[in-house]
Amino acid sequence: ERLSRGAADLAGAQSPPFRIWLEDWTVEELSPGEYRMQVEADGIRLDLLMSDRKGPIFQGDQGYSRKGSDPGNASYYYSLTRLESEGSVWVEGQEFEISGWSWMDHEHSTSALDEDQIGWDWFAVQLENDTELMFYHVRRADGSIDALSKGIYVAEDGSTTLLSYADGDYNIEVLDTWRSPNSEAVYPAGWRVTLPTLDLVIEIDPLVVDQEMDVSTVYWEGAVEITATQGGNVLRGFGYVELTGYESSMEGRF
Repeated sequence: ERLSRGAADLAGAQSPPFRIWLEDWTVEELSPGEYRMQVEADGIRLDLLMSDRKGPIFQGDQGYSRKGSDPGNASYYYSLTRLESEGSVWVEGQEFEISGWSWMDHEHSTSALDEDQIGWDWFAVQLENDTELMFYHVRRADGSIDALSKGIYVAEDGSTTLLSYADGDYNIEVLDTWRSPNSEAVYPAGWRVTLPTLDLVIEIDPLVVDQEMDVSTVYWEGAVEITATQGGNVLRGFGYVELTGYESSMEGRF
């Protein structure tokens, strides 16, 4: 985690062309839909080129993603769900060439959580058939899932289908847990997600179980691998999961 200020041009953003910088960390638009990211920290350096293959996907109601009963408890939220990526990563001076698919989220809000909402479980999934999903559970203090929990399915052609937890469009079942030796928080560490309207079942496993982050907020965020079945076909994929409110409640913090 790095914090800086706009004074003396230490951090900032501009458009057009799109460019964001935080000291020597940068993300810039090279041409429409083409981006470059360069970051370095703690002996690791990343130089990544990304090409947007689907364009922006607007979450919720045309980008308005409501999280609570108060209309102000919401965010404006869009995703770039299919970024073809290649570049290099250096670990202690040794270079490794990398390629794959990236996902970019941009979300900004006033306040996002209601009273008695303590955290969220958020999932981003990229399947090998060129489809993607985003879905989440907002957890309440009594252990229930908030009815405003939502998601989206992105088809190969970029068309979208909104998903609603309250309408039974998806269900997330925890299959395993992991206790952090650092924070003592107990996190989910394996899931089965059933999406009956899509005839889709997804099993999700962490690539590495210890992906807890201790920054301004202690939470679990990291890479996962996917095995799915849809219409009798087996699909593989990868994804990303964010788990908050397990070390301490997020109520009143977002």
